[in-house]
Amino acid sequence: MRLHRLDITAFGPFGGSQSVDFDALSAAGLFLLHGPTGAGKTSVLDAVSYALYGSVPGARQSGQGTGLRSDHAAPGTRTSVTLELTVAGRRLEITRQPPWERPKKRGTGTTLDKAQTWLREYDTAVGGWKDLSRSHQEIGEEITQLLGMSREQFCQVVLLPQGDFARFLRADAEARGRLLGRLFDTQRFAEVEKRLAERRRATETDVRDGDTALLADAHRMQQAAGDAMELPELAPGDPGLADAVLSAAAVARSTAREQLTVAGCRLTAAESARAAADRALDDVRELARLQRRFTEARQRALRLEERAGAHREAQTRMERARKAEAVAPALELREAAEAEHRRAAAAEAHARGQLPERYADAGAAGLAADARRAAEELGGLESARRAERRLADLVAERADLDRQERADEELLEDAESWLAGWETARADLRSRIESAQEAAGRADQLAERRDLARRRLDAARRRDRLAEDADAGRQRALASAERAAEARAHWLDLKEQRLDGIAAELAANLADGEPCAVCGATDHPAPARKIAGHVDREAEGNALAAYQRADEQRAEDERRLGAVRESLAAATAEAGDLPTARLADEVEEAERGFAQAREAASVLHAGHEELRRAEQEHERRTAARQQAAVRTAARVGHRERLDSERTALEEELAQARGAADSVAARAAQLERWAARLTEAAEAARAAEDTAQRLKDADARLADAAFRAGFDTPQDAAAALLDDAAHRELQRRLDDWQTEEAAVRAVLAEADTTAAAARPPADPAAAERAAAAAERRVREAASARDAAARRCAELDRLSARATTGARRLAPLREEYDRVARLASLAAGTSADNERRMRLEAYVLAARLEQVAAAATVRLQRMSSGRYTLVHSDDRAGRGRSGLGLHVVDAWTGRERDTATLSGGETFFASLALALGLADVVTDETGGVRLDTLFIDEGFGSLDDQTLDEVLDVLDSLRERDRSVGIVSHVADLRRRVHAQLEVVKGRSGSVLRQRGH
Repeated sequence: MRLHRLDITAFGPFGGSQSVDFDALSAAGLFLLHGPTGAGKTSVLDAVSYALYGSVPGARQSGQGTGLRSDHAAPGTRTSVTLELTVAGRRLEITRQPPWERPKKRGTGTTLDKAQTWLREYDTAVGGWKDLSRSHQEIGEEITQLLGMSREQFCQVVLLPQGDFARFLRADAEARGRLLGRLFDTQRFAEVEKRLAERRRATETDVRDGDTALLADAHRMQQAAGDAMELPELAPGDPGLADAVLSAAAVARSTAREQLTVAGCRLTAAESARAAADRALDDVRELARLQRRFTEARQRALRLEERAGAHREAQTRMERARKAEAVAPALELREAAEAEHRRAAAAEAHARGQLPERYADAGAAGLAADARRAAEELGGLESARRAERRLADLVAERADLDRQERADEELLEDAESWLAGWETARADLRSRIESAQEAAGRADQLAERRDLARRRLDAARRRDRLAEDADAGRQRALASAERAAEARAHWLDLKEQRLDGIAAELAANLADGEPCAVCGATDHPAPARKIAGHVDREAEGNALAAYQRADEQRAEDERRLGAVRESLAAATAEAGDLPTARLADEVEEAERGFAQAREAASVLHAGHEELRRAEQEHERRTAARQQAAVRTAARVGHRERLDSERTALEEELAQARGAADSVAARAAQLERWAARLTEAAEAARAAEDTAQRLKDADARLADAAFRAGFDTPQDAAAALLDDAAHRELQRRLDDWQTEEAAVRAVLAEADTTAAAARPPADPAAAERAAAAAERRVREAASARDAAARRCAELDRLSARATTGARRLAPLREEYDRVARLASLAAGTSADNERRMRLEAYVLAARLEQVAAAATVRLQRMSSGRYTLVHSDDRAGRGRSGLGLHVVDAWTGRERDTATLSGGETFFASLALALGLADVVTDETGGVRLDTLFIDEGFGSLDDQTLDEVLDVLDSLRERDRSVGIVSHVADLRRRVHAQLEVVKGRSGSVLRQRGH
């Protein structure tokens, strides 16, 4: 990594813009950064750290964000840091701007702008810079990956703070461990220790959990075995617990199987006894059933003897009913004839009751003749009916004429009323249309005014925006002009320095025997030598190119500013001088006026439509009035014709009605009279016919009863049974026969008769004996099932315990192995004699490398007197591994680094810092560090030691490195020619750079 250029603005003590050309300072290999206390030497290093990592080193981190801003900066100047460097073969430019609380562009107060970051890379193919990213996170990750170091490592390796390394020399092992851990990133080894400790706790928990589960299964087996199992007196985690539990489980399983065998034998005996008791109970129950059957049969036989008389009567009744069945058809025929005659006689009496008394003795023929005469008179009224219907139509037509006349009168009255106000309504509608037309014209004018006001308002807004752009462009143009002037001054300075050292540049090309390009001599006794900080052609060319780029940027910014100003002038000419708010009010007022005029004009079309409809209504009502007058005149003649025809019809109908109210009423009277006479005649004929049929039925019934053996038809009718009575009587006879046969069959059974001769059976005693045998079987089966469940539960728990023990075996082995590793890594194991933790062991190896690298430079600085060695000895009660001693070659004694004097401590810490830089560089990926800074400590050295230290630092140039010394020691200004001076003043500090 090599630094090329640093630009800082409003950062730390620097109120304005300052630049550092590290290429010029690094040309001599060794340069001095000096200035009075508080001027800002360390702030230059802080700016480098901030550009790379976005933060500053050490305790100064409290000044992040807006605290990095210079108190001397102008309010409108933003804090900015730009660093140009080459790392991993890539030339990059990083620009960072912290958060800025700037003045508001409008009004008073301030507003906070967010932090910004840019990363660019120089592309040699196109000869210019290209943007890579503007993301804080992406840029931070890219820089950290390229450098291979964190901010803490960078500050220790590149910005070497001698005070920190002096404290490192005097620190104890714990403090050294913390510092080395940050530098070498040994957190992963600490994580390994932590992971091993966590793994040990986890495996220990697994083992204890497994033992706990095993003991829980043992307790369950003890409960299942009925407390006959003895548990081992061991706790979870104790050795031998699994074997003890499995042995006790085996004994419990054996005892349970013996108990199961005994319970099975008892169950078999109880089941045999229960089978014998069940057979005895079945025999007793069968005997009791047969004895009950015989007793019941005897009782049924007695009941049959008691009902024998009733049975004989039922048989006699059934025989008479069968004889009467032969007379049944004649009885039914006579009953039908009698019913028909009664109905006919009743109908005749009802029909004659509708007629006058003179028809009481009339026969069927006389009644029929009178009915025919009434029908003939009814046929003569048909003509009168047609006349009556015509009269009704005339009355309805006359009423319709009256309704039409009233409707025409109402229509004429309404038309006259409406037409009376027609002229006024038409004038009002025309007035409204004219007002709407005037509003439409006014709306067109207001629309033009509104559009003009809108254009002026848009121009005013462009004017305000372009005014802000012009201010910003003016600032950019001023800054570009300032940078171009600085670049030009820098180029002229380098050009002047190159001209001053041109003799050395020409002398570099001299060769013995070759003529000099200036004087032509072939002898070159004392050629000019290049001094530190010499400017060559390439440096001058780079400065000229930088000036040309800055001048081109200045011209581009001025061109853009001119374009913005032209646009601003055009917008101002269009908008005028009125403020934007005033123009906005005018637009709003024009909008309101236009809306009001447009609303008033919106009724124009509706007014035209309403006038058109009103004119159509006027025409319609005028026509309706004329048509009503014509209809009134036509109705007069029509009414007279209807009245004449009505009078003639009324005279004709008066003759046809007679005493009735109407012809229809007279016709209805004749229709009813003819119907009654006809009905009476038919009823008389039906009564005569049914009387004859009844007489014939009586004769046939008397003959049928005599043949069946009955004295009278009434006796035959009494002997008949209906279907329900016949079925009931037959059921009783059948039931008697069935019962008699069943009783005889039971009394004839040999088993039943033999059982009746035996003593009475006692089923209750047999049932009690069988129940007792069943109870003994259930008890034996329950005992056998309990023993079987106990065996199954013990087998299940034993199998689970065996599985758990097998699963615990590898867990216990893993726990033992992890516990040994964790103790060894933590330094608590007996095998770790020095009680060194894993991280301390790694750091001890790194410290040993650092001590070896530092010794190379320390021996040169101390003229071979001192050597740094690493020690593994324990310090007090602490752990060993991070001891650091110095060996004094003059005394041959090894002593602690805390005993060194102030000057000795300085060059020892410097050697340690340089050695640490080499080791950390190799550790982080071998990124080459071409620029280093060493901060303070030189004031404690004498002249001889200072020369030796400077020789060591100067020797770093052999590796193409440049070293910056940060010091205020005056003697260094004489010894180091390339210098960067920090000058402080009331308006802030400034930087001055010189090459010699």
